[in-house]
Amino acid sequence: MKVIAIDPVRPDETILQAAADIIRDGGLVAFPTETVYGIGADGTNPAAIRRIYEAKGRPESKPILVLVSDRQDLDRLVRCIPSRVHALMDACWPGPLTLVLPALENVPRELLGEGTTIGVRHSGAAIAGTLCRAVGGPVTAPSANRSGEPEPLTAEDVAVQLGDGVDLILDGGRSPSDQPSTVVDVSTGTPRLIRAGCTPYDRVADAWRQ
Repeated sequence: MKVIAIDPVRPDETILQAAADIIRDGGLVAFPTETVYGIGADGTNPAAIRRIYEAKGRPESKPILVLVSDRQDLDRLVRCIPSRVHALMDACWPGPLTLVLPALENVPRELLGEGTTIGVRHSGAAIAGTLCRAVGGPVTAPSANRSGEPEPLTAEDVAVQLGDGVDLILDGGRSPSDQPSTVVDVSTGTPRLIRAGCTPYDRVADAWRQ
């Protein structure tokens, strides 16, 4: 496990390109987001995604969210987007809001747990966004901790909890928040709060009504 310091505001693209190479090769990279540190793997690689479950000690029944760098990336993941969901994206993306949508049949089952939906998020963090673009596809971003343990707010937290379970930790300093992203299921066309987090649910509800 290697740790590399990186500026969270103006990240070195050479460092992120090297991290992207690790991810494309099936490796795991922990990195900071606008919430807590996440674990990045190739969202199209079932073997890499299974490594996340092993590293976290996570039950395989629980799904794993992915980050996208552009809404067009959703075409590779999502079967349909209810029309009013676009208003939520306009109001809250990029940002710490994960939307749960119907998954395409060819999406790796490892991302979905035991369900048929997928959680997707367009992160507003410079490191996360640039990393996704460098990878050229969806990148996973569950929290970089052991399941049931405290949220990882620093690279040191990740190293203590996951150790050699990840190949690289990008140290961007302390997380700006101690909360994960808000998760809202919109797969049926009506928003349902799954997990409270950084984005207030009132903001989601207001955007939906408008």
